[in-house]
Amino acid sequence: MTTNSSTPNSSTPNNGTSEYVHEHTPRLAWAKHAPEVYKAMIQLDTAARKGLDPVTFELVKIRASQLNHCAFCLDMHTKDALAAGESVERIVQLSAWEESRHFYTEKEVAALALTEAITVLTDGFVPDDVYEEAARVYDEAELSQLIAAITTINAWNRFGVTTRMVAGHYKPQAAK
Repeated sequence: MTTNSSTPNSSTPNNGTSEYVHEHTPRLAWAKHAPEVYKAMIQLDTAARKGLDPVTFELVKIRASQLNHCAFCLDMHTKDALAAGESVERIVQLSAWEESRHFYTEKEVAALALTEAITVLTDGFVPDDVYEEAARVYDEAELSQLIAAITTINAWNRFGVTTRMVAGHYKPQAAK
């Protein structure tokens, strides 16, 4: 068992008396075995972010990762958002953004609603009202990029949860 002092989350206060559950082993190092796919995903991610507000981009990545239960991506994108100056308060509120809309701009709310609709596809499609609201606050080029960004993080999440990538070891570029 790994103790508090050697875990990736060693800043969690617990007076050093508790031990964390043992870190799981990833199933597969998919990027190593499919490097061309990994490179293509990196290129897709880079292309999808063009023209999007970087804050909205990270909020979308965090929210989709919450919905998809991708701990690796949650770790990465919350750290990236914090390193970029995003507030802890807004990140914490993401899981309840509908009840705390006042933390976000009109465009961010539309992006979060669209993220949920694309990620979950509850009824097998994106509802017209969600799409129409996003189309109201984003021009067609921005909306196209936003849809691409949401689709891309969902693909990353599928790789992460399927291969059980391990959260906790990522360091944002600025901190490396």
